[in-house]
Amino acid sequence: MTKRILITGGAGFLGSHLCERLLNEDNEIICLDNFYTGSMDNISHLSGNSRFELIRHDIINPLYLEVDEIYNLACPASPVHYQFNPIKTIKTNVMGAINVLGIAKRTKAKVLQASTSEIYGDPEIHPQNESYWGRVNPIGIRSCYDEGKRAAECLMMDYRRQNSVNAKIVRIFNTYGPRMAINDGRVVSNFIIQALQGRDITIYGDGSHTRSFCYVDDLVDGLIRMMNSPDDFYGPVNLGNPGEFTILELANLIIKSTNSSAKIVFSTLPADDPTQRKPDITLARTKLSWSPEIELEKGLTGTIQYFRNILKII
Repeated sequence: MTKRILITGGAGFLGSHLCERLLNEDNEIICLDNFYTGSMDNISHLSGNSRFELIRHDIINPLYLEVDEIYNLACPASPVHYQFNPIKTIKTNVMGAINVLGIAKRTKAKVLQASTSEIYGDPEIHPQNESYWGRVNPIGIRSCYDEGKRAAECLMMDYRRQNSVNAKIVRIFNTYGPRMAINDGRVVSNFIIQALQGRDITIYGDGSHTRSFCYVDDLVDGLIRMMNSPDDFYGPVNLGNPGEFTILELANLIIKSTNSSAKIVFSTLPADDPTQRKPDITLARTKLSWSPEIELEKGLTGTIQYFRNILKII
């Protein structure tokens, strides 16, 4: 059965892959984006599809649509972008969630909130599971994003309890792949670009802090499985790859994979930057029969080729 699906932030890195996948499953897609960080290049190949509709709109402002499902992905997700205009970031998280939930309440649509591993802050437990409430600085430079996403989770649950909205929550850990923005400041894209251009690879801190990296195709599969899961399972649920790497290990792997002459240099770790990040995905495995399949080295191959094409490096 064909569904009419709204994807906010649909022209972004993750949103564009989700649009493409759901179109291929014969759904009607409404891609909504204000292009604050999204790119027309990410979705231009979809524009000729009669089941694809693009709306340029800022989710901070109300809108009225008739849909069956909503994936709420609208929000700048990298520190460079969400710290550039922190007030805009928290408004997107909070007012955007309210407006999305308004549509869901009126149309009885199912809504999936793309939350983040950043709600765990700099965690005291490792790996992080969904029962952990987190350790977040509420007044730090990252709080516009961290606390904004936490508030959005609160809204999803309150609308579910008070208004019987079928809201679900996923917490997304570091994701990478083709269509990452070239200027987003994320560690994978930063390292790849620096390596391809033969520039020094900058590690913030001593390189011992860890991250877990999930390839975008795996992540999209997890989002769709959560949306299609039974209504009585609403999360939150972690989606990420439990493979854990130090930032230094990532840098060395990218240097090797690009055959680069780049050197590694170290700089000061930014404020409130988590020292460890690794998802416990037991719940996703149990409830969604989901776990990532693409190993980091394999996923980096396609991602590096994407940036070679963008940078026009042979």
